[in-house]
Amino acid sequence: MIKTTVTAKANPTEDREVVYEAIKKMFPENEPIYEELSEHSGTFSLVGDIHSLVNIHYQIRQEQIIDTARTQLSKSVSRDGKSTFFILSKQVATVGRLNFPAQKEPLGSIEISIEADSPEELVRFFDWLTPPTENGIPDFELDITSV
Repeated sequence: MIKTTVTAKANPTEDREVVYEAIKKMFPENEPIYEELSEHSGTFSLVGDIHSLVNIHYQIRQEQIIDTARTQLSKSVSRDGKSTFFILSKQVATVGRLNFPAQKEPLGSIEISIEADSPEELVRFFDWLTPPTENGIPDFELDITSV
């Protein structure tokens, strides 16, 4: 089973509601939980399964960035091959768009951690979210139930 963990810090200089809405736009099926760290900052988080990423799946295809997304996910695969990690731009997410920043942003990014039960399951996850392509066109499309 795929486990998805999403976190995003709300800094003292940011409007907490704007950060909340950015997360909701990217992960509309889930309800982020806010944990206050200090009087003016905190962290939003949500935990879900593969269905938490249906909107990301859609946007990757909408933006035609399957190859870019696959590269981002593959850069951070764990040594045991059962997890990966990637970040999304919090600022771009406020308008409901998907962007993979080159590095963590000064005010923080939306961080997504993916955990699978086995390396084979993680490979199926990759093939569902970001299938191999030829000239930007997916070689195949897996159904979410096959992961």
